[in-house]
Amino acid sequence: MNVRIKSSLLDIYQSIDEIFLFLGDRRDFIAYQNDLKTKKAVERNLEIIGEAVNRILKEEPNFVIDQAKSIIGTRNRIIHSYDNISDEVIWTIVVRDLPKLKAQVEQFLAV
Repeated sequence: MNVRIKSSLLDIYQSIDEIFLFLGDRRDFIAYQNDLKTKKAVERNLEIIGEAVNRILKEEPNFVIDQAKSIIGTRNRIIHSYDNISDEVIWTIVVRDLPKLKAQVEQFLAV
């Protein structure tokens, strides 16, 4: 595997781990919603994930990452429409999509 792609995959993996670390074992939407630091940290890591996916696809356009366009789109919305970010949308991504992405990245990296 290309070293730049592997580096980006590691960035995705680390960002997902950090998000789950920030949220702790008890994933509580209300607690998340009321914790500005955690919200900002989660959003920042989602930006990193989106940028890493974008870099992978620039390096290898045929590299298959599930929902790659949505991941990049989320990154763009967080960065460019930061005042229009819904806690509910971010939370859904965290609890529904990130575990699947992490599993896919683990397969790529054979972690």
